[in-house]
Amino acid sequence: MPTVLLIGTLDTKGREYAFVRDRLHLSGVDTLVLDAGVLGAPTGVADIGNDEVARAGGSTLAALRAAHDRGDAVATMARGATAIARRLLEDRRIDGAFALGGTGGTTIASHVMRALPVGFPKLILSTVAAGDTRPYLGGNDITLMYSVVDVAGINSVSRPILANAAAAVAGMVTAVPLPSSPDKPVVAATMFGVTTPAVDAARARLEELGYEVLVFHCTGVGGMSMEKLVESGTVAGVLDLTTTELADELVGGVFSAGPTRLTAAGRAGIPQAVSFGALDMVNFGPRETVPPGFAERRLHTHNATVTLMRTTPGENTELGRRLAERLNAATGPVSVHLPLRGVSAIDCAGEPFHDPEADKALFTAFDETIAEHVTVLRRNAVINDPDFAVEMADALHDNIQSHTSGRKNP
Repeated sequence: MPTVLLIGTLDTKGREYAFVRDRLHLSGVDTLVLDAGVLGAPTGVADIGNDEVARAGGSTLAALRAAHDRGDAVATMARGATAIARRLLEDRRIDGAFALGGTGGTTIASHVMRALPVGFPKLILSTVAAGDTRPYLGGNDITLMYSVVDVAGINSVSRPILANAAAAVAGMVTAVPLPSSPDKPVVAATMFGVTTPAVDAARARLEELGYEVLVFHCTGVGGMSMEKLVESGTVAGVLDLTTTELADELVGGVFSAGPTRLTAAGRAGIPQAVSFGALDMVNFGPRETVPPGFAERRLHTHNATVTLMRTTPGENTELGRRLAERLNAATGPVSVHLPLRGVSAIDCAGEPFHDPEADKALFTAFDETIAEHVTVLRRNAVINDPDFAVEMADALHDNIQSHTSGRKNP
């Protein structure tokens, strides 16, 4: 019988967790209830008590209550619950994870679930599911379900929603297992709408060479997801053709993947082929959401919900430096590919973001910063030229082959 770990704060949500537990049992699913609550007495029965969770997080329940520091208590219980969940997973005692609550419960549960593998069933019913969910998801495949009303009692609105949430996670853990996929080395690739032709061509070439290619959309969360997957050790190589998230990080766009973007593969020594895809742009929402300070910049409406802003020569100088500095620190083989005639579909002659001066600043700063041991290939081509893309794919294949050979023959 499959078992779902219920990650709860039973001092405030005991009744709701009991309802979900009972619904899961009716579906033929067993449960383990973990209590991560701190402040009050539990209102439900836990299989894993809150003092055990606190000890796993490096403290005790008594110490957390005496300190009266809710932030530290939440962080401690999140650490403890994560350690316990990992151990349960290693022991094959759980097949899914579920939680419900507001910001506190969602913070603890999402911390736990971000530590569980991609593909492992995980669902949170939360009051924050309709807001900015990036801090909770962190690039992971956590299913968020909006609670509509506060998770505070069983009533005519919450009852069917709680039941649906229980049914959803029950369906995940009782579904017929997928057949095993062919055992192919995995390559992660990055794309954006303005670099799609290049990624399509590179992906086709890599598939010809025997790879499974996972494509990540560079919307901030996409880059974060890729970096996390790389850290998991399941990726043989990275075709980082589209590094646009660095521009959003620098200028303040909505698609920043944070300061660790373009670092995971380098730290892990995983082979890379990298380009400058869409570094000509910073991303914002609808035009009316573009910050007033950028009103006079060169803007382009990509669609009704995305407005692009052209990066300046000054910004491109800093981007060239940052990209080079992150690749200089890489411990595995890296090739960098410069498309000298344009880094996106709209950075070509006759297109709205064509700006040779800005591109020159990008490439010059990169050339002045990149270390000698990094392979750099310059081509008089636009990034979406199929030949350019295929060359990147072949270079990544060569990097992977040399890396694998080196490990086998130290």
